[in-house]
Amino acid sequence: MRAPIGDFDTATSAPDCLDELTAPVADAVRHWSGAVPADQILYVETDPRWADTAVFVEHYGRDLLERSANCVVVAGKRGGESTLAACLVLSTTKVDVNGAVRRQLGARKASFAPMDLATGETGMEYGGITPIGLPGDWPLLVDPAVVDLPWVLVGSGRRRGKLLVPGKAFAQLPGAVVLDGLGV
Repeated sequence: MRAPIGDFDTATSAPDCLDELTAPVADAVRHWSGAVPADQILYVETDPRWADTAVFVEHYGRDLLERSANCVVVAGKRGGESTLAACLVLSTTKVDVNGAVRRQLGARKASFAPMDLATGETGMEYGGITPIGLPGDWPLLVDPAVVDLPWVLVGSGRRRGKLLVPGKAFAQLPGAVVLDGLGV
């Protein structure tokens, strides 16, 4: 099938290519229960050398810059307690870690989680972390601009491959909170 956005040779329904996904992402697709059917989540094969956003759009279509979202793992700290969360913002913006994230998590301090912690806790590769398949007890903070897009390109859990997902599906993921001002 043809991908609805970008210059990809083919797009495959995620339920039809679970072997291409990391275990937590495949499990989330397998047990999908959102209003958007799982077969509308599409997988596209990509070269891992071009996984980072700036290089990626040069190879797969400049229009993807406005239709891509980055998922980052953050840690909020208050006293001796630490809370991990994921944030999903458009690739053209940055996560307001010290403002919107810190307030939403009720943390005294918030920062990006170290790479080893982010990959270890998610079971996903750095540079490919996706909101689909995150630990179920994590908050998922989503910028409204992501939800408003018809199609959004996000990681697949690996550096090789991406997912194309209807934006409204992100608001329905476990722990999702649509948060104004998350992306700045």
